Amino acid sequence: MKELILGGARSGKSALAERRAAGSGLGVTYIATATAGDREMAERIARHRADRPVDWCTVEEPLHLAAALSEHAAADRCLLVDCLTLWLSNLLGEGDTHRLEREQAALLEVLPALPGRILLVSNEVGQGVVPLGELNRRFVDTAGRLHQHLAQVCDRVTLVVAGLELPLKS
Repeated sequence: MKELILGGARSGKSALAERRAAGSGLGVTYIATATAGDREMAERIARHRADRPVDWCTVEEPLHLAAALSEHAAADRCLLVDCLTLWLSNLLGEGDTHRLEREQAALLEVLPALPGRILLVSNEVGQGVVPLGELNRRFVDTAGRLHQHLAQVCDRVTLVVAGLELPLKS
């Protein structure tokens, strides 16, 4: 089963994904896409690491998500990816449009065939005004298109607002 969990910042989307992973009855691999670009982010990453159950495997992969999913997916595993918008930011920061397109295409190609349970967490960023600046608009457009494609291939899509889940596709 593949699930896309969307929500705004501090909406409770990661907590929901973690509850679903913990309740899956499967071994959990947490695929973290964040990078510690500054002190605050490094502290945030350390806090998240400390909060995860000790029996969860953690894989830190900021760029090659499809490869990490392919490597770690198994019938008896639940993979939790947190989060896709940080992954997109990392790829956009590389400045290589072709790499961004290749990595997204690889994710969309590999995802349907992966065994086990896959939980994908991402920020819903398309509900505000059109952002100022070319890079910001490109980020919102890229995330929105990716979410649309993922919603088509995922078995379940859930929107989280104020800690409450709203099933969009089940």
